[in-house]
Amino acid sequence: MRKVNKYVLSGVAGLAMSTGVQAADLVIGVPNWVSVNAMAHLAKVVLEDNLGIEVELQNATNPIVFEAMDKGTMHVHPEVWLPNQQNLFETYVEQKGTVVKAPNAVIAFQGMCVTNMTAEEHGVTQITDLTDPEKAKIFDSDGDGRGEIWIGATGWASTNVEKIRAKSYGYDQTLELVEMDETLALAKLDAAVSQERPFAFVCWTPHHMFGLHDLTVLKEPAHDPEKWNVIQPTDDPDWLNKASAPVAWADTYLHIHYAKDLETSQPQAAQILGNLKVDTDQVSDMVYALVVEKQDPLEYARSWVEANADLVDSWL
Repeated sequence: MRKVNKYVLSGVAGLAMSTGVQAADLVIGVPNWVSVNAMAHLAKVVLEDNLGIEVELQNATNPIVFEAMDKGTMHVHPEVWLPNQQNLFETYVEQKGTVVKAPNAVIAFQGMCVTNMTAEEHGVTQITDLTDPEKAKIFDSDGDGRGEIWIGATGWASTNVEKIRAKSYGYDQTLELVEMDETLALAKLDAAVSQERPFAFVCWTPHHMFGLHDLTVLKEPAHDPEKWNVIQPTDDPDWLNKASAPVAWADTYLHIHYAKDLETSQPQAAQILGNLKVDTDQVSDMVYALVVEKQDPLEYARSWVEANADLVDSWL
């Protein structure tokens, strides 16, 4: 039986009567990467356990989740990467004011990596090494003479940024930029490590990849806001030609976002979402549990909440 926290027990009936909360009345959008899935299930369990409501998870891309929060058909995006989704943030949070950014953030890193074997045996240690045709050939896995590099999944805002970065540095001329689902790409990374084959790919934290493999982050010029001219396809149809980013990513912050209407329709839900706070290591552990240990996301979220009861209570 689902527990209902004593903080809410006395008021949940009145909340339901005043707002018409029904089963599956709160919808969380879930884009296609592992950590957002983990955070979605964590939020679902915490909200259901403590508010007595039913929470539905729906798969969707970042633009669809933001548009749905604007229209009220979805209520939560559990992990918005900024500045990756800066254009969506500016439209729906700053301009329209229909979406709220929760204050707490997980600090993230984004860059390009190779396996340690690739760095040590082939001398690929800087991002400019990818522009060397001879070094680029070592990443050829299909025998067509052209190396490949994984830049992310289709639909990720960061994948578009990596296309811009590849064009800016010039390795789009020496490497095939591969868009692929995260799970499949990480399976290829696992295979490359076990077979001692070179592999180049977009990397980030929070993630389990750094705990599972020995990786080298490619060196590149420090982030310079003056040189970071990132344009998304939703901003301009000629985005790739007009954009430029020949420098490293800035620090990245992951925030829960939720529909502004929640503050009046389900204020306790909005309060919990605003207070929910985890750190980079905790999210990395969640990803490891789902990907490496292949735990069920919902069952893992339930066990995590039970094991971290004091922390969860602080969100209430």
